[in-house]
Amino acid sequence: MRLLIATKKGAFVAESDKGRRKWTLGAPLLFGNIIYHFVQDPRAPKRMLIAGQAGHLGPTLYRSENNGKSFKEVKRPPGFPKGGRTVDHTFWLTPGHSSQPGLWYAGTSPQGLFRSEDHGETWQVVEGFENHPMRPQWCADGQQGPPDGARMHSINVDPRDANHLYVGMSAGGVFESLDAGETWSPLNKGVSAEFLPSPDAEFGHDPHCVRFAPTNPDRLYQQNHCGIYRIDRPSNQWTRIGDNMPKKIGDIGFGIVVHPRDQNTCWVFPMDGTQVWPRTSPGGKPAIYKSTNAGRKWVRFDKGLPAGQAWFTVYRQAFTGDGSDPVGLYFGTTGGELWASRDEGESWKQHAGHLPRIHAIEVAG
Repeated sequence: MRLLIATKKGAFVAESDKGRRKWTLGAPLLFGNIIYHFVQDPRAPKRMLIAGQAGHLGPTLYRSENNGKSFKEVKRPPGFPKGGRTVDHTFWLTPGHSSQPGLWYAGTSPQGLFRSEDHGETWQVVEGFENHPMRPQWCADGQQGPPDGARMHSINVDPRDANHLYVGMSAGGVFESLDAGETWSPLNKGVSAEFLPSPDAEFGHDPHCVRFAPTNPDRLYQQNHCGIYRIDRPSNQWTRIGDNMPKKIGDIGFGIVVHPRDQNTCWVFPMDGTQVWPRTSPGGKPAIYKSTNAGRKWVRFDKGLPAGQAWFTVYRQAFTGDGSDPVGLYFGTTGGELWASRDEGESWKQHAGHLPRIHAIEVAG
């Protein structure tokens, strides 16, 4: 098993032994580039894509066809039509449906949705989103966004239907398409937006990470700027399951992981939700919280984690899990630490330190 690690100064690959007890870190790839996402194609495991920002050359993507041994810059990375907005960086990469082997999706900052039909070599804007008459309002064009920049993320492709897509926008909210991106509708009912004038706003929300349950894609979990939520489709109403978190901890954070075989089990990594920015572990005491009943109750796990004075942040893409039994969990910190659990979060061990700031971690075979 491998972990694909995206950092502020390059990409890294960590490889484990059979029991996931020891992880070995390889030399940096694309060293010096700001890397936002590093993803393996599950349909063709030797293929990998990296979303980066190459110093003065600007935003681009890199592709490997040999299992990460070498990377080449793609021919045409995501870019808005001339005369429009300018891509600052590509933030999120998602492989397309299993029935569409060449298809990839990408989300950018500012909020743009792109697709590639040639394994990531050339990219086109998804016109149904870009040209939607409500897009400027959804994306709050010309207004100040989140402190670290507005971005499109959490691109989810329904494994049962290649045309069914969910995306998250910070800020903007969660949006759904039933026709491969031709048309879109907001999906934010029930989500709090304490920073907006209207508590029942249709859009303008700040989802941090949206994941569906692999065994039931009609159930989605969301870690939002304003809490933890769950929705069970066809309902259009989110339920704030974060209200069941301990009050002194709260339910603010960035990432959320859903169990690969149990739709009722998920994990979150809470951040201080008061006036602290950037977010850090509450009281400098990091912990994972796990629910096995779809968010009705949460249990704290912190064995092996620092008991105090740990003021790091864990970004939305830097918290992930594998498909093993028991499930392995992994997170990376803004302080360049790599942490892993072999027992579904009950105990933790640090396997690397002193890396550049970690933006994202993905599991690869």
